[in-house]
Amino acid sequence: MPIRSILRFPDARLSMPAAPVERFGPDLAALASDLLETMRAAPGIGITAPHIGVLQRLTVIELDSVSGPKIYVNPEITWSSDDTVSNTEGSVSMPGITEDVVRPRLVRVRYQMLSGDVVETEADGFLSICLQHEIDQLDGIFWLQRLSRLKRERATKRFAKLARSG
Repeated sequence: MPIRSILRFPDARLSMPAAPVERFGPDLAALASDLLETMRAAPGIGITAPHIGVLQRLTVIELDSVSGPKIYVNPEITWSSDDTVSNTEGSVSMPGITEDVVRPRLVRVRYQMLSGDVVETEADGFLSICLQHEIDQLDGIFWLQRLSRLKRERATKRFAKLARSG
């Protein structure tokens, strides 16, 4: 379970859609395990395979140690509510930068488990936000794209300054 290197913004691979996972088995389970360890070390609460340069539709989310990690293979949003919520977001690929993003409050997500079994679930609250954020990443939509142009430019400048100083 090695900790992998995380791509940093503005790496072009962070804007590329990920391919569906077609092979289920030990290699996929090992990749999910690597993602979990990499996310914990970052630290973060969600990470996708594209964050480590693997363009496959796989994400791991761990909101707290009590509920533990959740692995989503080939996740897709099948429905979202009209009701929205604003929440502070950031990325393991852009550490130190956060901004408020408005997203649907409730989503329905279809995904596969590591076994390949298909599951459909509804999520609200913080899990809904995290799923939308990570599925966006799998679709090649980096979280900054959800911001106004002005907020996006400010966040990009702040990150460049952080990168130069650190």
